[in-house]
Amino acid sequence: MNGTTELQRSLKLWHIVVIGLGYMAPMAVFDTFGIVAQETGGHVPAAYAVTLLAILFTAASYGKMVRVFPSAGTAYTYTQETIHPYAGFLVGWASLLDYLFLPMINALLTGVYLSSVFPDVPTHWWIVGFILLITLLNVFRVTVTASVNSFLVLFQISVVVVFAGLAIRGLMGGGGIEQVFTVRPFFSPDLSFAALLSGASILCFSFLGFDAVTTLTEETIDAKKTIPRGIFLVALCGGALFITASYFSQSLFPDASVFSDPEAASAEIALSIGGTIFQLVFLAAALSSTLASGLVSVTSVTRLLYAMGRDGYLPRKWFGYIHPRLKTPLYNVLLVGLLMTGALFLDLLTATSFINFGALIAFSFVNLSVIAHYVWRQKRLRVTQWWSYLLSPLIGATFIGFLWVNLDIKSMILGLMWTFVGFIYLLYLVKVKHTKLERMKFEE
Repeated sequence: MNGTTELQRSLKLWHIVVIGLGYMAPMAVFDTFGIVAQETGGHVPAAYAVTLLAILFTAASYGKMVRVFPSAGTAYTYTQETIHPYAGFLVGWASLLDYLFLPMINALLTGVYLSSVFPDVPTHWWIVGFILLITLLNVFRVTVTASVNSFLVLFQISVVVVFAGLAIRGLMGGGGIEQVFTVRPFFSPDLSFAALLSGASILCFSFLGFDAVTTLTEETIDAKKTIPRGIFLVALCGGALFITASYFSQSLFPDASVFSDPEAASAEIALSIGGTIFQLVFLAAALSSTLASGLVSVTSVTRLLYAMGRDGYLPRKWFGYIHPRLKTPLYNVLLVGLLMTGALFLDLLTATSFINFGALIAFSFVNLSVIAHYVWRQKRLRVTQWWSYLLSPLIGATFIGFLWVNLDIKSMILGLMWTFVGFIYLLYLVKVKHTKLERMKFEE
């Protein structure tokens, strides 16, 4: 531990839910709609439903592990305690890809959005401004982050509600499939299950927020109860928002070929349904989405770095430091702010390639950790326990395995290179420095 200063427990259930939804970015449903509509043959809400069902198994695994190991280290700690300390380090190291590059992606998106409105202002100024704002807000207590995030998330939800209202008006007026309530976006005779799974593999990464909230375990009141509940509520609320928004989008635009650019369908959707004014509101909601997601992703990565620093895998003096008054890992916040400037030299495709590998590593090992802890170590082998401790995590791991198969080769190569660097660093710590690694005592 780092002296007497620790993270302060101040977050309640509603904080956890809005933070998780902010990380998931509700407006992202419109950014991916055009691509997934083509991939699934016009069944985007069905793909979201399949994704939600599958991801809930992994969410259940997170809930089981946080009750046993209530740590900010999340998948890193679970693997460390149930499988092997070194495996835990490599999982944490790989997870850093997800947490470090998501803020950069949000910075890049902010630059793109604002440059489209203010073309005379250089994009890099918007990126720098975003980084400074996100870093400053994370310096203060985590409740400040939660409050700002709540406002941003509520605005996004309000825009989705307005969108649904405009969509209903359009459908009743003879637009799209001309029906407000229909099963067609979920099922039709030409629905391909393979195409549905392909779409689900793209949409899985819209649900990353449920695992990010586990990094706030040590700042949550009654974390063993609150975090598992929050995980499920984040996944369910996010899934409901995604399914609702994609249902009305699919009903209005049953044929994705109408979009001039499927990768930028959100602007065309907003313009078609509500005109120029609503398109501007849509843009504002998209900006609030990048701000909320960027804000929370920085919060998450600084807590993961804190856990790894406290355990001795990273220099404890710096990474394990908590500011005595602010109760935040100040040095980590400033470091991540500095690393975010890498967005000035990256493109969206490269940054996105990094986050997918780290997320899948975390998901895979959390499911395996449940089996290792409850079945292998605690020998919970009664028939009544098979579902919870063996079959459920196996189903979660199987779905994640399918995502591994569909992972972009560039993501795999970059991820493996990063993991190899972590392996070399681990060898240096253990064989050269003979670092003494501490183990956590999990008592609230």
